[in-house]
Amino acid sequence: MKLESRKQKMIPAGTFILRMAKYLIFTTLLVIFSIGLGVVGYHYFGNLSLLDSFHMASMILTGMGPVVEMKSESAKLFSSFYALYSGIAFLSITAVFFAPIIHRILHILHVED
Repeated sequence: MKLESRKQKMIPAGTFILRMAKYLIFTTLLVIFSIGLGVVGYHYFGNLSLLDSFHMASMILTGMGPVVEMKSESAKLFSSFYALYSGIAFLSITAVFFAPIIHRILHILHVED
């Protein structure tokens, strides 16, 4: 997913929309992987139902905070490491999604007629 340099011409709108679709698919897969990791971990370590695990993973991944208190040491360890992972993952996924948009804006600002 290479972006054009500032010396290259700006890509047409149709090509940009295809690029955004690729980035959307990639970031969606990252979100699904991250939620899946949390669901499996909370279900296994926290002994939560799949729905509660999904709810907990979603809340942690988006930075809203925990919903259910973890009781065992292994559940607390998993929850701690998942929260650390989620903080980095959420910011990274957001950055990856917005990268082509910001790049296009910067490219527009530097285009010489």
